[in-house]
Amino acid sequence: MAKAFKYGLKGITGYLEPAERDLLRGLLDDVISMLESDARENEDPLAALIGLDMDVKQPSDRALLRLLPNVMKDDDGGSLEFRQLTERSVRENKIGALKATAMGLDKDDLVLTPEDATRWSMALNDVRLVLAERLDIRDEADAEHIHSMQDWSQAEDVESYLALVYNFTTWLQESLVQSMMAARQAKS
Repeated sequence: MAKAFKYGLKGITGYLEPAERDLLRGLLDDVISMLESDARENEDPLAALIGLDMDVKQPSDRALLRLLPNVMKDDDGGSLEFRQLTERSVRENKIGALKATAMGLDKDDLVLTPEDATRWSMALNDVRLVLAERLDIRDEADAEHIHSMQDWSQAEDVESYLALVYNFTTWLQESLVQSMMAARQAKS
């Protein structure tokens, strides 16, 4: 059974069972697949080099839109322009954090440097955003309903299984963030 992340003499440490590592690795891979943009043929190499993507569009998948939201609520044109200038690098940063976290799962011991912890936190947050969107969590009542599912023996359908996975990643991320805060307090 997983052990929460904690800060101690070795730094931030945690423990996941092999099945939990496989589950998390699968989730990370799923989000990576969502974020990897379609390979574009005939792409201007200079535009790609400096991070521009003039062909980018607002994602139609709501979960992907949660990961790559519009920055201006009532300005579609401004949001699209911002997306053209930044989305490529945002995707690359997210994919980098997700891949680094997945690679970290290959180690026997989960001992995180401060940089590792930041990448893990980013990756877990992205996984949680996707799961929350798939579970259609819109308000506090929805969240409380999902959090009420704590027993794996209650998993009777896809939604209840996803709810338990969401709760697991939430617990993992919360323990990581608390450990990061403890590390900062110890250094100050």
